[in-house]
Parts: sequence; C-alpha cells; structure tokens
Amino acid sequence: MKVLRKVLGFEWDEGNKDKNLRKHEVTDEECEEIFFDAEKTLLKDVLHSKKEARYIVLGKTKKGRLLFVIFTIRKDKARIISARDLNKKERSLL
Repeated sequence: MKVLRKVLGFEWDEGNKDKNLRKHEVTDEECEEIFFDAEKTLLKDVLHSKKEARYIVLGKTKKGRLLFVIFTIRKDKARIISARDLNKKERSLL
C-alpha cells in the first residue's frame, strides 16, 4: 500500500496525546516505532473509513511489543487515533 510513502512525520492532537498511555499503557513513541518495523502489516480500516480513510498497522516496537495502531493521514503526517497490544487472534496476521 502506497499510503506510507507520503508520510513525513507524525501529528498528535492534544486530545489524543498520551490517551493510549492512559487507556492501554502504550506510549506515543511506541506508536511511532511500529511504522519503522520492516515486517509490519498495513491494512485499510474499511469499517471506520466513513469520513476519512483510516488504516491499521500491526507491528513490533524496538522492545518487541506487538501493537495494533489505527491512524489516518492528514496532509503528509500520520495521525494516530488509537493503539493497543495485539490480541491472540490478530497475531496471526503478522
């Protein structure tokens, strides 16, 4: 999928900054790390792409943590919507 070729950085909205840390113990830095995982899996989030295109990236952090991250693209930045650990069923998608 060509969507990540356009990404030149990350955008964090004040309402979402540290939200994943509070809800799922995932830091903003960990969210960003999986975009650089050479073995990541990128999927289109068809169910939640009503107002804008949303994507799911499954990948591994530097410490080996497996994450499920939902994001959108705004201009040339990835905007993280949600992040959490992969569940058992999702691990088979990697």
